[in-house]
This record gives sequence, C-alpha cells and structure tokens, in this order.
Amino acid sequence: MDEAAPQKGTVTQRAIDLIKVMITEGSLEPGQRLPTERDLAARLGISRSSMREAIRALTVMGVLEARHGSGIYVTALEAGDLLATFGVVADLSRGPRLVELLEVRRILESAATALAAARITDVQLVCLGEHLTAMNTTDDPDETLAHDLAFHRGIATAAGNETMAAILEGLSSHTFRARARRGYQEEGAIVRTRREHAAIHRALAARDPEAARAAAAAHVGEVEGWLRAELGS
Repeated sequence: MDEAAPQKGTVTQRAIDLIKVMITEGSLEPGQRLPTERDLAARLGISRSSMREAIRALTVMGVLEARHGSGIYVTALEAGDLLATFGVVADLSRGPRLVELLEVRRILESAATALAAARITDVQLVCLGEHLTAMNTTDDPDETLAHDLAFHRGIATAAGNETMAAILEGLSSHTFRARARRGYQEEGAIVRTRREHAAIHRALAARDPEAARAAAAAHVGEVEGWLRAELGS
C-alpha cells in the first residue's frame, strides 16, 4: 500500500479544517469569494494539491460552490444545502439500516411535532387541515402519499427549526416508500394512516406539545413496526 496516501489524506483534512475555521471565525463570510487556490495554500501552509482536494470536498459538502468563470465562493450555508448529502445516505440505505433511520425519524418527528404545537400559526394549522382533508377524500395511494409528505413537511416548518426540518426532509423518501409498500400490502393501512394524522392534527390544534409528541411517535412507530416485521427483526 502507498504510504503517502494516508499522509495526503491527513493534510487534506487539515486544509478542510482550516477553511472551516476561517468561516466560523468570520474571515470568510457566506457568499464571499475564496482567495485563489495558490494564495490560500500559501496562507495556510498547505500544498496546492491538498488545498485543491479540500476545496473539492467542501464543494461536495455544500460548504463551497464553484461559479463558472468567477471562482469559488462560500455558500449561503443554509441547513438544507449542507444536509443534502444526508438524503443520499437515506436513499441508499436498506434493511436494518433503514430501520435505524426510521428510529431517528421517530425521535425527530416527535420533537418537531411538539415544537410545532407550541409555535404553529393559525394559517399553518389551516394548511395542515387542508392536507388532512385531501388525504381523507381520496382513494389514490399516490395522492395520499403526496399529501402525507406535505403534511409532515408543514409540521417541520411550523416547528421553526431549519436544521431539524432539513434532516427530516432527508429521511422522508424512504419513510414514504415504506408507507407505500405497507399501503399496497397491508389491508387497512390507509385508514390507520388517516386516523394517526387526525390525532396529530387535533394535538396541534389544541396547542398540546406532549399530546402532539405522543401522536407523532405512534404514527412513525407504526411504520417502523411494520418494517421490523417485514425484515423479521
């Protein structure tokens, strides 16, 4: 094995860490153009090749962005952009790892719904009610799942925590694929899903964080339990 490879990786990680420090300390601001690769490498005492790898890695992470003909810039550092790769991990997960992701979603969904119960506006509550009504008046599984997704996204927005909302968005695709399979394979699943959403909406309307937390946990727990049974775990 090439012994130089680990060293290069270590130097590249150091370059990544140094650029992160520049951002957190404010010497590089969101939207600001980076110095040239050569100047940045000289300033930080890093080789140009390692600096190039660091910039490439931070671009993949969503911390930096390349603008054609203009240079490399610090992004707006929005939670959704920084956590976009999290959704890829969720999309590629299967079997027991998918169960783990549903466990995480149950915990975060419960917390988000409790926060939403304390913070939701009347307008947001009406919007959720419209999605709930739509779910109750269609027999089309695709439409049901579309309003299901919108319902949960609305709750995450009402919670007022962009980072939590971004993580939940990344977890949604597999959760809803699991629900789709459950809806097709298990009689009565859509009826139960409607009942669970109604319980969540009632708790939100009552501005009751603990009831909202419990209703959300029970809802995602149903999906988690179904998947565990499917996998025999």
